[in-house]
Amino acid sequence: MTRALDDRAPQTVDPQTVDPQTADPQTVDPQTADPQSTDPPSAGARSVEPLDTPAARYRMIRLIRGFEELALELVRSGHIVGGTHPYIGQEAVAVGVCAALRPGDQITSTHRGHGHVLAKGVPPRLLLAELAGRVTGSNRGRGGSMHAADLRLGILGANGIVGAGVPIAAGAAWAAKQARADRVVAAFFGDGALNQGVLLETLNLAAIWKLPLLFVCENNGYATTLPAAAAVAGSAVARACGFGVAAFEVDGMDVEAVRGAASAAAGRARAGRGPVFLECRTYRFEGHHTVERRFRLAYRTAEEIAAWRARDPLESAAAALADAEAERAAIDAQVAAQLDDAREFALGSATPDPSGACDFLYASGLRPRAGALP
Repeated sequence: MTRALDDRAPQTVDPQTVDPQTADPQTVDPQTADPQSTDPPSAGARSVEPLDTPAARYRMIRLIRGFEELALELVRSGHIVGGTHPYIGQEAVAVGVCAALRPGDQITSTHRGHGHVLAKGVPPRLLLAELAGRVTGSNRGRGGSMHAADLRLGILGANGIVGAGVPIAAGAAWAAKQARADRVVAAFFGDGALNQGVLLETLNLAAIWKLPLLFVCENNGYATTLPAAAAVAGSAVARACGFGVAAFEVDGMDVEAVRGAASAAAGRARAGRGPVFLECRTYRFEGHHTVERRFRLAYRTAEEIAAWRARDPLESAAAALADAEAERAAIDAQVAAQLDDAREFALGSATPDPSGACDFLYASGLRPRAGALP
C-alpha cells in the first residue's frame, strides 16, 4: 500500500510502494527553438531516450561515469581549462530524478552539473565540446562546465553560485502554474546550499504558492571540505518541514530508490499539492574540484571513501539488469564508442573567434508575450 505523504513529518520513501512516472521519447525540432538561443547551429535535433527501464538507467549512469572520467583526463591534458567539479559517485541522483520527469519538465543545476545535463538529454559530444570551450559546444563554448544550458530540453542552466538555481526554478514553477501547464520543475542543489538565505526564502514562497517544484538536495556530506554535520544545525528535511513542505530522506546511491521517491514527488506536485523536498544521501568519490589533487587535501579518511565506494551506484544499477554480464558488456561497449566520438568531436572542433567575444551579451529581437505591454 502506498503511504500518504505527510506535509510535515520527515519520511523515507520506499520505491516499491509508488508507481513511477515514465519518461517518453522526445525529439526537439531546432526550427521551433528561440532564435535568441546560443545553441550552436550544428547541434541539430535532440532525440532524448527515455530512462524507463533498468537497462536505460544503467546506461545513463555508465555514460555519466565515463564522461566524468574523460573530463578528468582532458583537464590533466590541458584541453579543459579551469578544471571541473566531478560528479563521480552521485550519478544515481541525476538519473533517478530525470527518470521521473517528463520531456516538458524543467531543471536547474549546480556547479557539479554534468550528470544533470546529460540525464536530461544533452548529447555528450556537445557537452564535452562545451567544457573544452569549442564553438560546437552546447552553448557555443561560452558556458563551460558550470553554466551549461539547453532551454529546448528544459535545462534552465547550471550555476556557479551555491543555491542560485533554486529561485530560478521557483520562477519557472510559478510560470507553469500561472499558465496551468502540466509541468514540474526540479531544482538540484548540494548540502552547502542549506544555509543560504535564498534557499530558505524559496522554500517559503514555494509552500505559500503551492508551486510544482521539487527541491533535490544532493547531500554528499561536504561543502567543499566542511562536513555537513559541522555546518548544518538540525537536519535538512526538518528545515523543509518547518515551512510546511513535505520532505523525505532518500538513499542517493540507489537509482531505483531515487526514481521512486522523485516519481511520487512529481505526481504530488502535478496534482497541485505543492512542493516536495528530497534529501538524497550520496557521496562524491573524487574531490570537490580537480584542483584538489594538487593541494593534496586530507579531510576524508581512506576508510570512509572505501565504505562509500562499496555502495557504488554503477554496480547496483548493473545488478538490476536482466542478463547482467552480457547486457552490461554490450552497454559498456556502446557507451565507450559514444565517448570516443565525443572526444574526437570536441577536440576536433574550432575554438571561438575572439572578435565575437561580446556576442550574446545583450538581448535583441525579443518578442513580448501577449498582454505584457500596453
